[in-house]
Formats: sequence, C-alpha cells, structure tokens
Amino acid sequence: MRLPRPSASQRHKSVELPRHIAIIMDGNGRWAQNRHLPRVAGHKKGAKTVQEIVKTASKAGIKVLTLYTFSTENWKRPRFEVNFLMRLLARDLKKEIVELDKNKVKFKVIGRLEELPSSVFNILAEATNKTRENTGLVLNLAINYGGRQEIIDAVREVADNLKKGFLKIEDLNEKTFSRYLYTRDIPDPDLIIRTAGEKRLSNFLLWQSSYAELYVTETLWPDFGREEFLLALKDYGERERKFGNITTD
Repeated sequence: MRLPRPSASQRHKSVELPRHIAIIMDGNGRWAQNRHLPRVAGHKKGAKTVQEIVKTASKAGIKVLTLYTFSTENWKRPRFEVNFLMRLLARDLKKEIVELDKNKVKFKVIGRLEELPSSVFNILAEATNKTRENTGLVLNLAINYGGRQEIIDAVREVADNLKKGFLKIEDLNEKTFSRYLYTRDIPDPDLIIRTAGEKRLSNFLLWQSSYAELYVTETLWPDFGREEFLLALKDYGERERKFGNITTD
C-alpha cells in the first residue's frame, strides 16, 4: 500500500507525515484467548508485530517511534507472565541489536530503568550504546513507564534544582519543564495509535500528548500489520491540526 497523494482541496493543509508516532500496543492477551492459547502466545506474536512495524516506520520516513512496552502497572500481572515478558524482551532485543544498527536505527528507552532486572537493564544499555550515533529512525521503548510517575520525577528534579539555585522560578515554563521529562531529547508525539479498541491513554505520555492526534483501531496488536499502520498515516494526513487556533480559509 502506498501513501496517498493529497487531493487538490487538501494541498493547502501541507499534508505531512507525523514526526513522532507513539503506539499503545494492546490486545495480546485477547488475541491468545480468542484462539484458546496461553497469554504468552499472544506476547510472542505481538513481538513479531513490533519487528514489522519498526521496519515499516523506518521505510516510511518516520523520525521517532515510541512503543508502550511495559507499564508501571504491569508488575501487577501474574509473576509467570511478568517473568516471561522480561525474558522475551531481553532475548528479542539481543537478537535484533545487529539488525537495528545495520539499518541505522537509534535505540532509546524511557522509564524507571533502575527497577528492571539486571539482565534486561544490561541488554537495554548495550543496544543504546551500540546505536548511539545512528541517524535513522529513533526507536524508543517505554519500559517500566508511567506518565504520572514521569511527571512526579520531573517535579522532584525541578524542586531540587530550584533549591540548589540551578534554576530560577521565573524561568520555569512549559519548555523548561519539558527538559526534565524522560523524553527531553525527542519531540512530542504527533500521532498516538491504540490497538484493541480501548479509548484511553492508560497513563502513557500524559504531558507530551496534549496535542497529539489519536487513532484507535479494533485490531488486536498481534494482527496490526503494515497495511493498517499505513492507514493510520493516511488518516493522520487527512486531518487539520489547529493547536487551538482557527481555520483561516
């Protein structure tokens, strides 16, 4: 499927690709349940979908792709499932590091990484360091991530810098506060995709998503492939982003 050209009536809108796409990958468990399989089977299939979407985003020219991989709330799941997810993450990333580097993908990760198992933390650090100088797609995984916790961590750092005199209260604004977030060196998402039909952010990029376009699909994550990803880009290209302004037609 090719990205559509804008119609004559759309050309004045300067249709562009989103720079930053963030995805809430939902539906692995339901995918497995629908097939009378254990939940881990859905996670395995979902991991293959990640590989396909990363390749598709890179070829489409997307600058940043953030994937909601493991939330701070996911620790509440059964221990067996959490352990499986951690092993799957470490195993797949270890296999993919060379391929990511070959394709100039720059790997990043956000979240409370110090709370992750050392085996996972080490492979994340290896992937980050190996691809640090790459100039292609930025693949950003949100792991042990929570939007509220991110804001709290930022407020704590701001308070500490104010106390030490590194920051003046009159210099604190949206722009300076954003520098204290986990995402300080990447742009806010232009488009958030959520699979499996749920219509909520689930504590994901709460500060950064203030003007993001939302695309919700009933498709479960393991079934979300290249074609639907391109449909999401098409839908985004047909929208008019006003950022609180009014149409000047």
